[in-house]
Amino acid sequence: MKNSLLISDITIADAVEESFIGDILIEDGKISRVAEKLDVQADIRIEANDKNWTAFPGFIDVHIHGAAGHDAMDATPEALAGLAGALPKEGTTSFLATTMTQSDEAISAALENIREFQASEGQAEMLGVHLEGPFISAERAGAQPIEHIVEASYPLFREWQKKSGNQIRLVTLAPETRGALEFIKKMKEDKVIASIGHSDATFEEVQAAVRSGASHVTHLYNQMSPFHHRKPGVVGAALMEEGLMVELIADFIHSHPASVEMAFRQKGADRLMLITDAMRAKGLPPGVYDLGGQDVQVTNKDARLADGTLAGSILTMDRAIQHVQSLTGCSVKELVAMTSFNAANELGLAGKGKIRDGADADIAILDQDLNVQLTICRGTIAYRKE
Repeated sequence: MKNSLLISDITIADAVEESFIGDILIEDGKISRVAEKLDVQADIRIEANDKNWTAFPGFIDVHIHGAAGHDAMDATPEALAGLAGALPKEGTTSFLATTMTQSDEAISAALENIREFQASEGQAEMLGVHLEGPFISAERAGAQPIEHIVEASYPLFREWQKKSGNQIRLVTLAPETRGALEFIKKMKEDKVIASIGHSDATFEEVQAAVRSGASHVTHLYNQMSPFHHRKPGVVGAALMEEGLMVELIADFIHSHPASVEMAFRQKGADRLMLITDAMRAKGLPPGVYDLGGQDVQVTNKDARLADGTLAGSILTMDRAIQHVQSLTGCSVKELVAMTSFNAANELGLAGKGKIRDGADADIAILDQDLNVQLTICRGTIAYRKE
């Protein structure tokens, strides 16, 4: 049985209701009670009065490849444990382990490893898999190895889904490629999210994909047909189609600040999802690191292949929300929507994305400058700032 934990006199943030100062009681990994004042005893007590701290629902990163020297494609238990252990420092309490375009054998090995993984106490929870590729466009491959790109294949997907233990929750693909629209229809029937990404589709081809069931866009602006006033492309469709949930890498490298602000103004917080798309070098010193067998030169600000192509990011979720808040002046409610609530709803996770009675005890406590002070994963303190 886990220790009970009481957080008192803290601002409690929500995507729907207004923030208020109150107490949170956590028992057995769940939030048992939330109220303005709780007169109860607990094994652990955290006093937040006069600290200007805010309790956010723990961040959910639906697009992350690696961190702290580990990558989901390493296909080892140590890699997933290392990734899950590194994320609470940035307020992330759950994630989708994200694969990349590789051989059938490499993807299969990664998925079989994921099937067996269970996060330990103090680690972020793995919610499933984001399969990024290999059903993408060679014209918009980016750092995804072109030699491993294949046409959308439902039988191959079903084989991978079985190997993963039915944990593939989201698939990035190019809807203009052969067989992709039928594939998207099958995804919808399987209740798997079809995401448009690494795509050279026209505006009209994206609309056809939405009619077929696509509902998500992978890292807006990056590796997709750009906006032109006569050819709006994937970017134009992503911003115009109300039914599309849009990922955003708010590091001001993958997207110019003006582009981040435009996405926020056009889509609104309820259709945006902040992600990191981080690779293994996140949290490590500059140097040369591996991504899918390719050398990536990592500096203090970005990660690139030898030809200059961006190869994922080294962004943290807390840094992403600091960027977005300073740029847009968005409210706390909007930050909660973009960091956890939208992802929880899209993935059908009723216990996440909120601090309410009965919800999972996943909480990120931030100071007034949005720096992470403490992170709780499933009722256990996973990170505490020194």
